[in-house]
Amino acid sequence: MSSGEGSSQSSSKKSKQPKYSRFTQQELPACKPILTPGLVVTTFILIGVIFIPIGLASLSASEKVVEIVDRYDEDCVPSDQENTAFIQNDKTNKTCIRNLTVPKKMQQPIYIYYQLDNFYQNHRRYVKSRSDKQLRNQENENVTSPCEPEGRLGDKPIVPCGLVAWSLFNDTYGFSTKGKVLTVNKKDIAWDSDKNYKFGSKVYPKNFQNGRLIGGGKLDERIPLSEQEDLLVWMRTAALPSFRKLYGRIEEDLEANERITIVIQNNYNAYAFGGKKKLVLSTTTWIGGKNSFLGMGYITVGGLCLFIAGSFIVMYLIKPR
Repeated sequence: MSSGEGSSQSSSKKSKQPKYSRFTQQELPACKPILTPGLVVTTFILIGVIFIPIGLASLSASEKVVEIVDRYDEDCVPSDQENTAFIQNDKTNKTCIRNLTVPKKMQQPIYIYYQLDNFYQNHRRYVKSRSDKQLRNQENENVTSPCEPEGRLGDKPIVPCGLVAWSLFNDTYGFSTKGKVLTVNKKDIAWDSDKNYKFGSKVYPKNFQNGRLIGGGKLDERIPLSEQEDLLVWMRTAALPSFRKLYGRIEEDLEANERITIVIQNNYNAYAFGGKKKLVLSTTTWIGGKNSFLGMGYITVGGLCLFIAGSFIVMYLIKPR
């Protein structure tokens, strides 16, 4: 065998050429549409025809939602007292009575939310200040290192620890109409994944909020964290500084012009950080709560597509390709 043949066999063994396949050689079947004027115009018209009815339906559903929003943080503090000092004084009566009128008939279930403005639950240090291991397992109640400075009370662990739990919202609301008390159902307001997986059924509160805190509220030490749904709702942090969290449900219809009396315990100190507190009563439709953004978005995109399609038609008629 000649040296030339040997070198060719050696080079073929060392070749980095991949094994032939339709995938490596990019020979798989593919759709390669030719963008003719007719195809482009038809596509834009089709998008517009689909999007605009969806947007109109979404707007119609949003308009059917009956919503009552009442800001009470300013009116629930006596005019002759300073806001923060009033809230922090344990001897003052923080009961506040509000009267609201139902604008339209509200069919049950009527969802009750509390809304906070200018509260940054998305702050990096705030979000990290919690111990998920502690929340899941009773054996890890001493794992409080991520929670400092709200991790321990002396040498005892705080359960649940951290700034998220420490700032737990604790205003309460009572509702009545025509002398009849409206029952607020607070069951199943938290996510099932939180109740079943993130919070342990054998983890009980300990040493929680024994000092001066934002809210000053407490948790029942006889009930496991997985069953304290107000806490679970609060611990799912919001992405924006203005947010609503579910408080409960009224499972009775309210008629138009019906007068609701609300007894509020104004405990939560939102005044210290310039926050606002609002109470929201809302019904829902198939699209959820009141939100016109989705419908307007669909209508805007659909209208823009029809406008572009019309422009292309005019351009093609004036100056064909």
